[in-house]
Amino acid sequence: MKKLVLVGGSGSIGEQVIDIVRANPNEFELIGMAVGTRIDSLIKAANEFKIPNICVQREEDVVTVKNAVPNATVYFGNEGLNTLARIKCDLFVNALVGFVGMEPTINAIECGNDIALANKETLVVAGELVERKLNEHNVKLYPIDSEHSAIFQCLQGNKMDDVNSLIVTASGGSFRDKSREELKGVTKADALRHPNWSMGNKITIDSATMMNKGFEVIEAHYLFKLPYDKIRVILHRQSIIHSMVEYKDHSIIAQLGVSDMRIPIQYALTYPNRIDMKYDNQLDFMKYSNLTFEELSFERYPLLKLAYEVGEAKGILPCVMNAANEIAVGAFLSEKIGFLDVERIVIETVHHFENREYNSIDDLRNYDNKARNYALELIERC
Repeated sequence: MKKLVLVGGSGSIGEQVIDIVRANPNEFELIGMAVGTRIDSLIKAANEFKIPNICVQREEDVVTVKNAVPNATVYFGNEGLNTLARIKCDLFVNALVGFVGMEPTINAIECGNDIALANKETLVVAGELVERKLNEHNVKLYPIDSEHSAIFQCLQGNKMDDVNSLIVTASGGSFRDKSREELKGVTKADALRHPNWSMGNKITIDSATMMNKGFEVIEAHYLFKLPYDKIRVILHRQSIIHSMVEYKDHSIIAQLGVSDMRIPIQYALTYPNRIDMKYDNQLDFMKYSNLTFEELSFERYPLLKLAYEVGEAKGILPCVMNAANEIAVGAFLSEKIGFLDVERIVIETVHHFENREYNSIDDLRNYDNKARNYALELIERC
């Protein structure tokens, strides 16, 4: 049995990880789990799976959780996340959302734990640092994102030297049929109606702005060691082809499947093996007789363009971009700013900062904080 530590257990990805564990009781053992404030989810899972190490975000929830799960050790806060990350396990599953997920990943790597990664910010913000740590500690990182899982699967049995390009597919998000002029009046409710996927609120907004796809481009650069001009993004409305690899002989290998995150999650948890999927999520080709592809415009999606530029620049700018995006998306979800303000705030924040190298997690924390404060200033002026 693989021993798993799961952080971000009450989010969309975390809940589907638990689905996989529940469906395969002879394959996995949950020995650690962290949630934010949804302690009811944690208590239920901790008692169901007899999880010995659990973590909550707030110190005031510790007593409640200890009373409900008396046989578990309960941690809290960021230090609690890092403590879970340092527990020896077969796979550290990071399903956290945001900058908070970066440091636990690095702690898990330093302890020799292999990683199943859904936290985009780990590689977006600290890709250079993570790359060094993975090499130093001989740790494997398995992608959970459907796009990166697809690329990973398409690479099996082939040589990276034979790869010509990676083709990352994008659904286009909630507003793929709207012009920029039509975006001026859209609402939070409109933005959260993703046409293909059921995801958390932040990633759904990031999908609509295409910031999410920009993050995925940066992640792909670090995961697969290819330059940015070898990573292409195309619009594929059906979300059936999850990404493709083009080889130098012009052969293209694609990974197909329904829009169900349990498929890439299970692949990451069981690699290098494949086990039966216990859910009825097979692809019926007769329901998808037409698969379409369209070019994506940087003019229509300026945050995708920004991500390419920031990814190439490296240094602190990816951290700044991510911080500004977290603040701007939070403000939009709180209905403090309009949809197009998200783009403006992220772009203005990135352009405000002079790029420089970072040397430590503390450096990243420092610029994350500065970028958040600057984005908040911009929001106050809206």
